[in-house]
Amino acid sequence: MIAIDTNLLIYAHRAAVPEHNAAKNAISKACNSRGGCGVATSCIAEFFSIVTHSTATGNPSTPNQAAQFITMLEEDGGLIIFNQGPRFSSRLLQTAIDLQISGVRIFDLQIALCALDNGATELWTHDHAFVKVPGLKIINPL
Repeated sequence: MIAIDTNLLIYAHRAAVPEHNAAKNAISKACNSRGGCGVATSCIAEFFSIVTHSTATGNPSTPNQAAQFITMLEEDGGLIIFNQGPRFSSRLLQTAIDLQISGVRIFDLQIALCALDNGATELWTHDHAFVKVPGLKIINPL
């Protein structure tokens, strides 16, 4: 299974960005892959926060537009939503200690662990510095 990072969602949603078509194609390819694809709930929250923010590049999306985009990916694309399981926070903190993760990289770790917990073996992102977690291959599909 393939996990999708927030930046690909944003690019696929924002038609004016140069990465738009490549991100749309990557998400479509991931959703149609043999194992399917999913996204962590934290990515959905981050996506919503960015695309609806009043200072978003171009016109911000309305909350309805942002929600419709995610719903369309779920209903038409088969996107699975990854939730955090029991004791996730203690595992997150212990893994951060083990991997010496600090600062904002904790958010990448949260996404990566949630993806692993939900069966992902790959995480597709355009973030060249995404945190490396054993068992999860990081791929830049753009």
